[in-house]
Amino acid sequence: VGAFQFTRSHSAARPSLAAGAAAPGTTTPTVPSAPAGGSAGGSSNGSSTSALDTAAIVAAVTPATVDITTSLGAGNGSAAGSGIILTSDGEVLTNRHVIEGARTISAQVGGVGRTYTATVLGSDATQDVALIKLQGASGLTVTKTSTNVAIGDAVVAIGNALGRNGPPAAVTGTVQAVDQTITVSDPSTGADVQMNGLIQTDAPLQPGDSGGPLINGHGQIIGMDAAASGGRRRSTGTEGFAIPIGTALTIAHQIERGESSSTVQIGAPAFLGVEVTNTADGSGGAAVANVETNTPAANAGLQAGDTIISFDGGSVTSAASLGPLIRQHKPGDKVTVVWVDSAGTRHSASVRLATGPAA
Repeated sequence: VGAFQFTRSHSAARPSLAAGAAAPGTTTPTVPSAPAGGSAGGSSNGSSTSALDTAAIVAAVTPATVDITTSLGAGNGSAAGSGIILTSDGEVLTNRHVIEGARTISAQVGGVGRTYTATVLGSDATQDVALIKLQGASGLTVTKTSTNVAIGDAVVAIGNALGRNGPPAAVTGTVQAVDQTITVSDPSTGADVQMNGLIQTDAPLQPGDSGGPLINGHGQIIGMDAAASGGRRRSTGTEGFAIPIGTALTIAHQIERGESSSTVQIGAPAFLGVEVTNTADGSGGAAVANVETNTPAANAGLQAGDTIISFDGGSVTSAASLGPLIRQHKPGDKVTVVWVDSAGTRHSASVRLATGPAA
C-alpha cells in the first residue's frame, strides 16, 4: 500500500490553523444529525444517543485531549503532537513516535491553561503506542470510547495540527476502510515498520495530529490518529490512518501492569548514544553519523564514521536493526558492542547502557 509519513510536527514554521477549522484547501462539513437510536453516516455502533454536530463533538472531547511538546536535545530542537486522557490523574495515550527521542515532555489539557511535565510509563515500538503520565494532575476529563466502527461512519479528528499548540483544530470525514495494513516511515529515524488493523479515513490529518482522537458522530473515541499520506495528498482529500482504540487501550493496560515484551518497553529505555544510518555501500551494519558526548558510546571510543556490526552478540545488519537490539535491554545493563572504524580495523568494547530519552 506504499509508505506513509508519521504525522509528527517538528518546531519550525508553524502556520496558524484556527480551532475547529479544516486544513487548508479542505472543507469542514457538519457531522449529520440522526434521530435518537439512529446512526450518523451509516454508523452501526448501536448507540441510543443522537449524533452530534462537529462543534458539539469538539466541545465535548477537547477537555479529554492534550497538546504535547517535546524537547529532543542534541541540537534537534523540539517536536509536537497530541494525546488522549485515559485517567483523571493524568495517564495520557499517544503515539510512540510523538515522544520518541524526547529529553523532556510537556502537555497542556485542551491546549490551554497549566503546562504539565510528563514522564513516559512505557511504549510499544511495533504498534506505535505510548503511555505518559502528567505529573501532579487530578480531576481531568475522560471521554467515552467505542470499538464499533463501520465503513461510512462520519468521524471528526481533533489535535495539535501543525504543532501550533492552543485549542485543537478539527477536521471531518468518513471511515473509508477498516483492518488496513500500511508501511509507515518515521522521518526522524528513517526506519520502516508495518502497522496492521488500522482504521482508514479521508479526514485530512496534519502533522501534529498524531496521538489525537478519531471520534464518531456520538462523541465517542474510536481510534488514535497515527499516520497520513502527507506527500501524496490529493485535491480531493487524503488518506489518514488511526489505531483502533481497543488496540491502543490493550497496550496501555499492559504498560500499566508493568508487563514488558519483545515490543513493549516499560519506563525509560536503555541508551547507547549514537545516531546511525545505513552504510553508503549497502554492505550492512549501522553507520555511525554522530556520537553524543558523555554517553556509553563516546566513553567506549565510538566515533562518527565507524560502523556497528554487533550489539550484545546480535548481528547489526542495518541502521533499523540496532534499535530493537537495544530495546531488549534496560538502563544499567552491560553489553558488548563491536564495530569497524573507517580504516577497516575491528574494535570491541563492553559498555554499561545509560538511561535514555523517551523510547
